[in-house]
Amino acid sequence: MQDPAPRLDRPTESIDRSAMAENFTTEELFKPDWETIEAKAEYFSPYFRQMLADGFIMRELQGPAAHRVPVKEPQSGRIVEVLMLGSNNYLGFANEPSVIERTIDAVRRFGAGCGGPPLLNGTTALHRELEAKLAAMKKCEDALIYSSGYAANVGWATAILGRGDVLVYDALNHASLFDAMRMGRFEAVPFAHNDLDDLRKKLMEVRYRRPYTNVVVCVEGVYSMDGDVAPLPEIRALASKYGALLAIDDAHGTGVLGEKGHGTAEHFGLEGQIDIVMGTFSKIFAVTGGFIAGSRELVDYLRFFSRSYMFSASLPPPVVGTVLGGIEFLEKHPERVRQLHENTKYFADALRGLGYDLTCHTAILPIFIPPFVNIRGMVSRLHQEGVFVNGISYPAVPKNRQRLRISMMATMTREDLDLAIEAFRRVGTEFGVLKK
Repeated sequence: MQDPAPRLDRPTESIDRSAMAENFTTEELFKPDWETIEAKAEYFSPYFRQMLADGFIMRELQGPAAHRVPVKEPQSGRIVEVLMLGSNNYLGFANEPSVIERTIDAVRRFGAGCGGPPLLNGTTALHRELEAKLAAMKKCEDALIYSSGYAANVGWATAILGRGDVLVYDALNHASLFDAMRMGRFEAVPFAHNDLDDLRKKLMEVRYRRPYTNVVVCVEGVYSMDGDVAPLPEIRALASKYGALLAIDDAHGTGVLGEKGHGTAEHFGLEGQIDIVMGTFSKIFAVTGGFIAGSRELVDYLRFFSRSYMFSASLPPPVVGTVLGGIEFLEKHPERVRQLHENTKYFADALRGLGYDLTCHTAILPIFIPPFVNIRGMVSRLHQEGVFVNGISYPAVPKNRQRLRISMMATMTREDLDLAIEAFRRVGTEFGVLKK
């Protein structure tokens, strides 16, 4: 029998776990002189465990992510009901009766799963129906479905961009696009967030160096941390001027923007004028999965050359049925989108009136909290007051831009919002964010 592989010695110095949790920095985790993988993991684990104990991450829901949801208290283990202001279930589809019925019907007709990838045995009539509806929603010729939004972003970029090609991207694009850059063999050029002058400059530089190469400009419709919207008409014009395709990640725009909830392109009257439209099922549809919509030829190409599509199992029929149910509900009830925006405006106006620093463009409301405030403590106190919010801190955002990230829901009543506003008043005063 072979001897086991030799192991490097672990650090021998004593470990102060509480100090590690308090003083943890992500820079330390990536320093080059770690002796073992175990040492790196041991350094990080106390920090993670403390966040769990504080209820800052991974709070355990005991029911659907509705506007009111039962949650297990991390300290006491009690089940308490809280107002949900931290879910991307913007339109309340996660527990909408007609959507649930569509999910159940999909299980009855097609079972729990396909047991294979889309190109082999993983395409059902249900999948083709959803692809057709997604294409129609985005005014594109065709669409294909991925196992996640992450897979969709990685998949399209690494498939269509090769050596010598250039991706020009907004600096605040999603992490999945950055991973596509790591995997791909193309050049990636950032431009300052929503800065049209910088985009113009970068496109001019790219075309000067490579007049005939393939160029794709990629932006998000709605940015997930600030909730602001890309100036799509101007970006479309610049991409056309410099011979570039335009790709939009509309994860947070689909179902939120546009009179019918069809997304950022509809909001700006640019339906059918976006070359590559990416979206997810993890926001308004409250499940998992993603899609790319575009020309028929582009979709045909991606089915064979997008590795995260070709080599992933097909989405289970219940998930596909849920998304179809959500699209059908949206078509029949566009007033749900209007209610979402009314709730967002009411809540934002009230918090501004209290003295909070926040921006309001879409259903995402970042409330900026001064650096001196213990944001973990503030999230915990709001939870105790019956309000579920997410705290966002470094390294997800700059150290001086920590925030409470509100995700509004259309199904919130005025009474719900007033209760949350009062909780924000009390907790904000207690933590010194608001004046007494």
